[in-house]
Amino acid sequence: MLRYLTAGESHGPALVAILEGIPANLALSADDINRDLARRQQGYGRGDRMKIEQDKVEITSGVRNGKTIGSPIAIRIINRSTEFFGKSITQLRPGHADLAGALKYNQKDVRNILERSSARETAAKVAVGVICKKLLSEYKINFFGKVVQIGGATKEKDWQKAIDEAREKGDTLGGVFEITVTGVPVGLGSHVQRDRCLDGKLAQAIMAIQAVKGVEIGLGFEQASLPGSKVHDEIFYDKEKGFYHKTNNAGGIEGGMSNGEPIIIRAAVKPIATLKKPLKSVDLVSKKPAEAFVERSDVCAVEPAVVVGEAAVAIELATAFLEKFSGDSLEDISAAHKAYLARII
Repeated sequence: MLRYLTAGESHGPALVAILEGIPANLALSADDINRDLARRQQGYGRGDRMKIEQDKVEITSGVRNGKTIGSPIAIRIINRSTEFFGKSITQLRPGHADLAGALKYNQKDVRNILERSSARETAAKVAVGVICKKLLSEYKINFFGKVVQIGGATKEKDWQKAIDEAREKGDTLGGVFEITVTGVPVGLGSHVQRDRCLDGKLAQAIMAIQAVKGVEIGLGFEQASLPGSKVHDEIFYDKEKGFYHKTNNAGGIEGGMSNGEPIIIRAAVKPIATLKKPLKSVDLVSKKPAEAFVERSDVCAVEPAVVVGEAAVAIELATAFLEKFSGDSLEDISAAHKAYLARII
């Protein structure tokens, strides 16, 4: 069974993660992970912190001589920006986890909530996701992420202009990103119980990314306004490639299971909650009106959210893949995968 945990705070000493369930004999290096960590730090609209952090992962267990050994993989990413960690905050930020978290955990210092709820946590998630992508790439499963729109603009030059305008106004922007996964075999996930449905797991994983407020697969919400004849993908057969579809309105998933077509999932990302021109709020302790707290932040983080989205999807697909083709070594899994593909033709 594949499972993982992340830990660490935004301005604490480090982010860490433990990933268990990756089979033995998968080639893996820190450089594999560092490439996506660097991608996550890029994107138009990123703030000053990305000029400080130089995310590099240290693999502290689970890998020897460049290959996984079947034991839990432990990783650490050092935070360079730690200067805010000791500073208390009581001014609540609308749109952030500040109020709900402070009340839930009985805290008088909002720092105790925002440090963990920060999107900085996604660096550890991306590291875990890279390992899962590396495993899936062994079976020709590949990931492609892109920005669909930012602030309503669909062209890069237009969304960059919109980000510049938001920055000048002390505002922030959200947008939509899309993840496409090719090479996914038929039959990952299941229809038999709600918690085994692949689309349900993917939706939960994407919704758990900070600032994501909406998810759709395939045509998504557009299907609600179309007749069935314009929605459902007709089925064909070829003796070389087996069953297939000429369209992919289902986004690669039917009945909670992958159907052999590319998986396509989109996410709506809300504008970042920390604004340079703060909104009206209340002080947590005094309960008097106050402007929302302002700390170093991005204007827009939709482009790096693409990398986080790839990681979130990869983790769930790797989990489903290992449930379907279980084994303690890469060789055992490969044998099961090959036999299955031969059967379903």
